[in-house]
Amino acid sequence: MAGRGRTAVVAALAAYGEPLRLREVPLPEPETGALLVRIAAATVCGSDVHLVDGHMAGSSVRYELPLVPGHEMVGEIVAMGPDADADSVGRPLRPGDRVVWSPAPCGRCHPCTILRRPNLCQNRVGVMQVSCERFPYVTGAFGEYGYVFPRSGRIRVPDEVPDALAAAASCAGRSAVNVLAAAGAIDPSQHVAVQGSGPLGLFATVLTARQRPASLTVIGAPADRLAIARDWGADATIDVGELDAEGRLERLRELTGGHGADVVLECSGAPPAFAEALDLAAIGARVVVAGTLGGPPHPVAAARIPLKGLRVAGVFSADADAYDKALELVRRTRDEIDWGRLLAPPRPLSEVNDALAAMRAGTEIKPLIVPGSDRP
Repeated sequence: MAGRGRTAVVAALAAYGEPLRLREVPLPEPETGALLVRIAAATVCGSDVHLVDGHMAGSSVRYELPLVPGHEMVGEIVAMGPDADADSVGRPLRPGDRVVWSPAPCGRCHPCTILRRPNLCQNRVGVMQVSCERFPYVTGAFGEYGYVFPRSGRIRVPDEVPDALAAAASCAGRSAVNVLAAAGAIDPSQHVAVQGSGPLGLFATVLTARQRPASLTVIGAPADRLAIARDWGADATIDVGELDAEGRLERLRELTGGHGADVVLECSGAPPAFAEALDLAAIGARVVVAGTLGGPPHPVAAARIPLKGLRVAGVFSADADAYDKALELVRRTRDEIDWGRLLAPPRPLSEVNDALAAMRAGTEIKPLIVPGSDRP
């Protein structure tokens, strides 16, 4: 079911650990409920690097090589299947509108139907998963076009939100929305610690600061990212490059009057982060784990959970409502938050491996790819 001989250029991963290579694939006609979009911007996530490097190959999510990586993107609708004329919250859609979208849950499994948490569906398909050698071919962000499956959540992007920020909000932003929802209400007497000063940690910092906790401390590196965290609402920051784990704990206790953190938001993904979160947490604290999605095993003092009476929640991705809330956050705060500080200068699709290398090395917060920008 390809589109009358038309093709698109994608950056495909043929084998884990290898560079992505550009190739042409058929351009599909959208089926009922589906959309075909032209990718306007894509940003790189740490999980894209984990996927390319092979660190996610053994997860419960099925990946079918060769595939098109990338899951943070915004696209302009160029073709619509029947019954695809509204987004997930009921706003009308038409060609030319911009959308962000999620993988497609199966709608029939326990997480989808009983838990009502389709983001945890183990049978979902879509972004980064389907081989680019079969329909619908364009199922990742690193290509000229993308396919929105019939069951995929999709949210129309507000006119005030630029392409690159919409792409970034579609992952780090919506995940941060889910993190704060899992944490629950934060009152003015509570101290909060955010582990990680990457995109997820910085989005979480903005959302937490708007709840006005007793204190908000961001633990991360390097210094320029911590400066952004302070500008965006953190009362204090702790540089992991300057203090070891014991020193970080001592410093947090100083900042909280010896109390520790009532809420710890693990947005780092560093292997020791969860173990350290249990140390940072005060008695009766809530710990939300969102950054730890892979990497090597790390020892954890599990006894701290019952002895401190901790409540631990895991967060993975988010549903369509969180995409909408993340975009609305960017739209409403665009005059007070310089969201552009997240973004690196744009690269064409032909430089996608450089963008992945920059994310892998941590030299850029959000590498940015504009597919089609190097077309004649």
